[in-house]
Amino acid sequence: MTSPEPVESRTQTRTEGRTAQTATLAEIAREAGVSAPTVSKVLNGRADVAPATRSRVEDLLRAHGYRRRRAEATRSPLIDLVFHELESAWAMEVIRGVENVARDAGLSVVLSESAGRLTPGRTWADQVAARRPHGVILVLSGLDESQRALLTSRSIPFVVMDPAGDPGADVPSIGATNWQGGLAATRHLVELGHRRIGAISGPSQMMCSRARIDGYRAALETAGLPVDPALIASGDFHHEAGYRLGLDMLRRPDRPTAVFAGNDLQALGLYEAARELGLRVPEDLSVVGFDDLPVAPLVGPPLTTVRQPLTEMAEAAAKLVLDLGRDGGTPAATRVELATSLVVRSSTAGPAER
Repeated sequence: MTSPEPVESRTQTRTEGRTAQTATLAEIAREAGVSAPTVSKVLNGRADVAPATRSRVEDLLRAHGYRRRRAEATRSPLIDLVFHELESAWAMEVIRGVENVARDAGLSVVLSESAGRLTPGRTWADQVAARRPHGVILVLSGLDESQRALLTSRSIPFVVMDPAGDPGADVPSIGATNWQGGLAATRHLVELGHRRIGAISGPSQMMCSRARIDGYRAALETAGLPVDPALIASGDFHHEAGYRLGLDMLRRPDRPTAVFAGNDLQALGLYEAARELGLRVPEDLSVVGFDDLPVAPLVGPPLTTVRQPLTEMAEAAAKLVLDLGRDGGTPAATRVELATSLVVRSSTAGPAER
């Protein structure tokens, strides 16, 4: 009769003709100079571990490629939803989409914010490891290498929605056709007869902002129109930026007759700037937004905008993270872009005689 394998032994697997060895928790504990329960605490995200000890154990876990087995992880009935910034109607559309999927799966949603940072803080990663959710969705955010390793070692899947930068080929992501949307918005203004078209982008470090402005540039260049750097401003996707940058742009003696505002909130700020300067929309200034938030058809005049299917994107992200968390789950695709579309309302018209 063969005796059972000791807990402290190594498990061996064949990989491409050679033997790859994976350390057990007991061996990692010996290397780190701590007890096995301490290693278990680090794996479980417990707070009662000294920072230096936690860092040493985490480094060894990563070095040995340790990953929790699915059977080891008792998941909480949660999805963690992390926002770059939470204070906007845009975020509400995303929350609605994730909750639609979570509710059907019998799960709840935990919200957190990275306070404008492109990656959440280390404390957040430890909290997620302790919660052991079914998955994590990051919106306009990302993870650094140590955070990715931490979630991977706990078998906690993650998906990035509308990634701020290039998430990497191995990171599941859900996005929208931002370049095509910027192209469609600007082409619409060109077809109406506008020749001086301004643009207020979002943060320059965000991939979606750059893609929308690239689409704007492509539409002008295709129409044989010059791209005037003086008519391009970089905002932050908030109402105040649309107002402030709009005032600067519209006070120019050679002001634009139309502006692609980059998102709906900046478009509404631009409305306010135009009213303050005595300009009428669309008679004196045509405005196009991006997102098609619920407020877009309700403002005066109703806003022409590019519809970004935010709720559908959030639903797709939630379904993908749940698929990734299932044993043997093999999603059909882990990099998805949903189509944008131009919605023409009353904020755009041909340029007035000047």
